[in-house]
Amino acid sequence: MGSKNKSDTPKGEVRVGMPADFRIGEVTDLHRQLRDALDGSAIVLDGGAVERVDTAALQLLVAFQHEARKRERALSWTAASAPLQDAAGQLGLAQILALPAKPA
Repeated sequence: MGSKNKSDTPKGEVRVGMPADFRIGEVTDLHRQLRDALDGSAIVLDGGAVERVDTAALQLLVAFQHEARKRERALSWTAASAPLQDAAGQLGLAQILALPAKPA
């Protein structure tokens, strides 16, 4: 996820929504959105619509978050669906991904 924008001034907040089918075979467009979001100064992820997710898609998010931290980009979530929470929890990635707490 290397930088392709050499601008010294990052854009403002960038919002990226996860698709309902969040499996690696379906995330080509999302990968582009995440890469472009790194040009923003703050990134907000929305995983509220996720119905299906696989390990490779979660690995993409881990790599993205690593790159965002390296570039000192603020990163937050507006929502994370139960399937996203469950998959991340089963793989031990919920804390690494800094997912919002599950609703009670």
